[in-house]
Amino acid sequence: MTSLVRTIPAAPSAIALMHFSNRLTFETDCSDVFSSQEAGEVDFVLVDVRGPLAFERGHVPGAINIPTRLLTVESLADYAKNTLFVVYCAGPHCNGANKAAVKLAALGYPVKEMIGGVTGWLDEGFKLSVASVANTPVACAC
Repeated sequence: MTSLVRTIPAAPSAIALMHFSNRLTFETDCSDVFSSQEAGEVDFVLVDVRGPLAFERGHVPGAINIPTRLLTVESLADYAKNTLFVVYCAGPHCNGANKAAVKLAALGYPVKEMIGGVTGWLDEGFKLSVASVANTPVACAC
């Protein structure tokens, strides 16, 4: 008897290596961002692409807030074209980070998504920075 897992065979190792290596060129995770911050090795700009209210209620420390709709040539004029942007949104249920990554790449910037977003950050046990009384992230308005 074959399990549901094996119903579709796994890719050959060489193809799997290429696939998973390629994914890492597009993604980073909450732990890597946190560890980089803790080590003082922040060579990227962390961008929360949710709306301002969500950002105020709780965001990843060190992040700036640029909602996806505001990612324009004008809003990014102060950043060199080789600036690595790491974008995140509310979590796996939100595609705001993907939309932001598309915009940044179209504008010629290197970009990675912090997979998991705010949800992943909290799941790792990391704390959010809060600008207002509430500490509950709200829905994405990206």
